[in-house]
Amino acid sequence: MKPAAFDYIRCDSADEAVALLAEYGDDARVLAGGQSLMPMLNMRVAQTKMLLDISRAADLAVTRVADGVLSVRAAVTQAAVEWRPTLVDEVPLLAQAFPHLGHVQTRNRGTVCGSIAHADPSAELPLCLAMLGGEVVLRSRTDRRTLPAEQFFRGALSTARQPAEIVEEVRFPLARGGERYAYAEVAMRHGDFAIVGLAAAVSAAEIRIGVGGVADRPWIQRWPRLANDELDAALNQLAWDLGARDDLHASGAYRRHLVRTLGRKLIEELRR
Repeated sequence: MKPAAFDYIRCDSADEAVALLAEYGDDARVLAGGQSLMPMLNMRVAQTKMLLDISRAADLAVTRVADGVLSVRAAVTQAAVEWRPTLVDEVPLLAQAFPHLGHVQTRNRGTVCGSIAHADPSAELPLCLAMLGGEVVLRSRTDRRTLPAEQFFRGALSTARQPAEIVEEVRFPLARGGERYAYAEVAMRHGDFAIVGLAAAVSAAEIRIGVGGVADRPWIQRWPRLANDELDAALNQLAWDLGARDDLHASGAYRRHLVRTLGRKLIEELRR
């Protein structure tokens, strides 16, 4: 299919993008990598009168480490972050999750911020951001505000972003000393969205586990260090708390099974 007709503007800066968003409001959509937006436009699931392309805005194509976070701005592709030589030391959970994210071709075009803004509950990057306690920077022509991931994600494909705002930057906290991380998922085929995605972090004092693909947004659970039988009980309770439902891809029972078994496997690996 072909998208409905729209006008196209290539923005050379964040300032230009937010000025145009303020002018056009709900009639405009922001294009960065386009790996989610363009299929939706082609199938007319989404329509727009104005497409604002920020992919070549130099001030939005910046990744840097500062103040204990890896800061990724809106035009930075997933591949650019994935192939950072220092990523495995900076944010090891991201380094483990990237190979599961789409395909090489889509990661070359898709952006990190675009995935966060799309907020698919099965996607890897929203889960990693929520798991690590990251932040989203939202910018309009008149304001800039920073939200923790847990406040930004509001449901399936639903966020706290307002029509006149862009997701200007996302911030992933750097690895904490003494904490180990692991990521795994089950999908129908490599590159598909996860039936269940799981992220885990274990330290001397705490176990954290994040689940994607079951609830309507990433779900993060914290426990103290649990004995084996206590862990099994906690994972079983978590599996039921997520409210898994049957769909075309998997049953709710299968998703609960994956939370229990895959969650246990990740935590055991990190405890060794």
